[in-house]
Amino acid sequence: MNAKAVPSVLVIEDDGLAREALVTILSRVGYAAFEAENGQAALERLRTTIRPPDLILLDLMMPVMDGWQFHRALTREPAWAAIPVVICTGAGDGLLHAETLGAAGCIDKPIDPGELFDLLRHLLGEGR
Repeated sequence: MNAKAVPSVLVIEDDGLAREALVTILSRVGYAAFEAENGQAALERLRTTIRPPDLILLDLMMPVMDGWQFHRALTREPAWAAIPVVICTGAGDGLLHAETLGAAGCIDKPIDPGELFDLLRHLLGEGR
């Protein structure tokens, strides 16, 4: 029997509580969620993972390497360039940033779980 792989989501968020909450709720509804506290840590995770994530939730305002720097690095790597990225921001200008970066979507903070799940289902083509 050929079972379909569980969709995976990389959560890149510098706020530890928000990151932990996102990973927890994603895991509870059946996603394989993993995390990074900034763009640099996320690139290191991507380099060491066997299978790239199916989607990335990306905070923009982070120390060490912010979301814009991470996104530039991501799109320069052919193996990662096609991974859909969803911008997560509390700044109120998420749509503008998502369009500028060519992101697959955006979601405002505080994140509404129902809105997040709807967006993930849409972007990952799931019937959940």
